[in-house]
Amino acid sequence: MASMTSFSRDNDIPDDDQSGPDFAAIHRSEQFIELRRTLLRFVIPATALFLGWYLTYVILAAYAPGLMAVKVTGNVTVGLLLGLSQFLSTALITVSYARFARRHVDPAARRLRDGR
Repeated sequence: MASMTSFSRDNDIPDDDQSGPDFAAIHRSEQFIELRRTLLRFVIPATALFLGWYLTYVILAAYAPGLMAVKVTGNVTVGLLLGLSQFLSTALITVSYARFARRHVDPAARRLRDGR
């Protein structure tokens, strides 16, 4: 009779294998802490700026419909232009983050990975 695979933790987690990275030590390292600080220097302001911009758009749509309905040209209104600019701001944040990561985050992550 074939035995069933055990689903206990003892069989699922390999014994202390020293061949892999020590993630706990990496997490505590000064290089990793600095990498997180570098990342947060971009992420927090960019998130706050975008949320502020988005909430401004929502508040204007809810409480200033007259302003949002002002025609700029033909059937194009202020509300439409502001709504479309949400897509533009998302693209700008994406490009900015990619550039920031390439210049600051990726080199720091590479140094951390290489142990320098």
